[in-house]
Amino acid sequence: MQVEVLRDAETVAARAAAIIAENARTACQARGRFLVAVSGGHTPWVMLRVLAKEEIPWAAVHVFQVDERIAPAGDPDRNLTHLRESLLRNAPLDPAHMYPMRVESPNLASAAAEYAMTLQKIAGSPPVLDLVHLGLGPDGHTASLVPGDPVLQVVDSDIGVTGLYQGRKRMTLTYPLINRARQILWVVTGTEKVKPLGQLLNADSSIPGGRIRRDNALVLADQAAAAANQTKDIT
Repeated sequence: MQVEVLRDAETVAARAAAIIAENARTACQARGRFLVAVSGGHTPWVMLRVLAKEEIPWAAVHVFQVDERIAPAGDPDRNLTHLRESLLRNAPLDPAHMYPMRVESPNLASAAAEYAMTLQKIAGSPPVLDLVHLGLGPDGHTASLVPGDPVLQVVDSDIGVTGLYQGRKRMTLTYPLINRARQILWVVTGTEKVKPLGQLLNADSSIPGGRIRRDNALVLADQAAAAANQTKDIT
């Protein structure tokens, strides 16, 4: 696991956008397309607005959701709402190449299975994404892999549905799919992330983030999150 500590959240967002763009150019040159999954959060929305200005082969970019809250279309709680506002409105991305999780469905199990099939159709069987962007919650959750939820034990499906967490059920990528990604990019900012970032860097499997593959992972953290944590590269 590699770690970069940067001055503030805005600098982290800009660096993350540059890394995603570099991965996109490399993937398109090597395989003809770039398959990326993105998480929600304030810093990621800044990251995506910066990414929208990058020179990359946008026609070959395919964007998946890492997770989504079960909420109506257009709800401000929905990651998709912000994903469209920050990236789709600002980048020459083909709208058909953005793949929403269909959380409005009355049958969430079927919707999860549908998303898994979409991933297989686009990314192969089993699906392999070029890059998965992850955040880290104060409780150590990542994606919607939340402490104590049965979704943490899913090994036979790439998509899962959680129980209630902070007032919402959620749909999420599971460990098998995340850990197959060619690159994991962590974006961690804010003083409330000091403890979980330390646990992540120490491969503490008691938090959900600690069970993510490390050998292909890069952590971008701001100084607020990195306080009192080891900041050198960790393998």
